[in-house]
Amino acid sequence: MASIRRTLSPAYHDRSYQNGAGFSSPSQKFFPNGNSKHFSSSSSSVHLRLLFNAVNLLYRKGWRRSFCRCIFFFLIGFLFGITPFGHIDTDIQAKDFPFPELKPPHVNLQLDDQIVTSVSLGVNTRLQEDKEITADLIEPLKQLIVVTPTYNRGFQAYFLNRLGQVLRLVKPPLVWIVVEEKTASFETAEILRKTGVMYRHVVCTRNSSNVKDRGVHQRNAALEQIERHKLDGIVYFADDDNVYSLELFESLRTISRFGTWPVAMLAQSKNKAILEGPVCNGSQVIGWHTNVKSKRLRRFHVDMSGFAFNSTILWDPKRWGRPFLNPTRQLDTVKEGFQETTFIEQVVEDESQMEGAPPGCSRIMNWHLHLDTGNLVYPKGWLLQKNLEVTLPIK
Repeated sequence: MASIRRTLSPAYHDRSYQNGAGFSSPSQKFFPNGNSKHFSSSSSSVHLRLLFNAVNLLYRKGWRRSFCRCIFFFLIGFLFGITPFGHIDTDIQAKDFPFPELKPPHVNLQLDDQIVTSVSLGVNTRLQEDKEITADLIEPLKQLIVVTPTYNRGFQAYFLNRLGQVLRLVKPPLVWIVVEEKTASFETAEILRKTGVMYRHVVCTRNSSNVKDRGVHQRNAALEQIERHKLDGIVYFADDDNVYSLELFESLRTISRFGTWPVAMLAQSKNKAILEGPVCNGSQVIGWHTNVKSKRLRRFHVDMSGFAFNSTILWDPKRWGRPFLNPTRQLDTVKEGFQETTFIEQVVEDESQMEGAPPGCSRIMNWHLHLDTGNLVYPKGWLLQKNLEVTLPIK
């Protein structure tokens, strides 16, 4: 049998296989001295040996030799890059990185002995100042105290409703004191509630049957209420059968102590008009209008609805130096037609303490009408029990 001997490659003739020693590798050719102890001191020497063995296997393949060398040197550089050499100070403190100190800019503020107590933004300052000035200039309106005596008669509801609708148009504050005799009727109270005016329903208990002017005690009852409760305002006697303009009530608020004005009156004969009241030069009273000879003996020729006065005269007489120390009341002992002048004499001394309204006393602001209703009385509840007789039947 023929035998086949496989000869060794000439490249490996110099190898010795005695006892497995003397094995040479391409790594020894790469490192001629066969020294790899330079890498033993490094912590990655073991990894390098494994890497060299892997490269030796690929080194024998000819076309891949250049690629293997690139990979090899890349890995060598990477390992050297991550391997620490020497001492690295990891103790980094804030003092090693100084930051610039931020300070506010210096302001040279000099106060010449001035103390700043408050600081405000200048927003709408002009508007606020205008409002404050306007509030200072506008004074609150004076309260009007309107006194109305009333009694049971045919036109009572008509008179009260007419006067109540006028007072409803007057700017507040206003209080309406309505005085009845003996008892406060339900019908009158119902009318007052519907007017929407602030009112006081007062009852006069004194008997007025023997007094010609039945409104004397009723007005005195209202004056007692004003004095007891110290109501502050302008007092005005407004009988329910008179006719009043809105301008009259607005002019009352201009009165300081005592004001008066002319009143147009319808004579008893109802065939002519009479003017009664002051003659004025501006707001100064210099004379009186009068046409009745019997009334020439009066000191002041004024109708009951032709004057008004300050309520403090009733409960603060020292303020005005009032000559009478007794309560200011209307007298039931004087003759008819002298009620006005005797009452005014308790309030003022002469015309110098009066004020004409409006200036010049040239306008008529209320009218005194004599409407006689006889002995007619209002039906209970202002309701008719029977239907009116039919004069024209409906076909």
